[in-house]
Amino acid sequence: MTFWLILAVTMLAIISPAVWLRPSRREHRIAALRQAAREAGVAVGFSKSPLHMAPADLASYRWRYPQTRPGPRCVLVREAHASTQLKPYGTNWRWRIEPLRRLPAEADQRLQQLLALLPEDALVLESTRDHLWLWWGESLDAAAFSDIERSMARLRDALEGDEASRGAPNVPPG
Repeated sequence: MTFWLILAVTMLAIISPAVWLRPSRREHRIAALRQAAREAGVAVGFSKSPLHMAPADLASYRWRYPQTRPGPRCVLVREAHASTQLKPYGTNWRWRIEPLRRLPAEADQRLQQLLALLPEDALVLESTRDHLWLWWGESLDAAAFSDIERSMARLRDALEGDEASRGAPNVPPG
């Protein structure tokens, strides 16, 4: 009898670390989400977000602008994480950094469509010269993220390039 008891305790001691290391459902969902994002050409990272006192679990998803057509500099922050001194934009968002020029109508429309799709844990939408960034808590699964990915790609396409020279003919100096 003691032999079986010792054998059972030994087996439990061997198996228990493997059970602790097994990924949870959330970890499986996030791994599938990140894999789907990478396959769509989206870079996933954990660099410091532009939020002051940001939650620790924010991930950054980046859509690259073409090198020859950089994006405008602007930052939108979810109202719950923004100062009331910042200028409101749409519902539940505020400009932390407004674009230097007014957004073209197509880009503004695409931005509003995207903001309506974003889940509550999406806290910052940032455009830099090289990337369009989404800072969020990864609450969606891969299937639901595909709508956001397409909307972000359309917004990036609408924002890319210098708006002041958009449509200007190539005239040699002279």
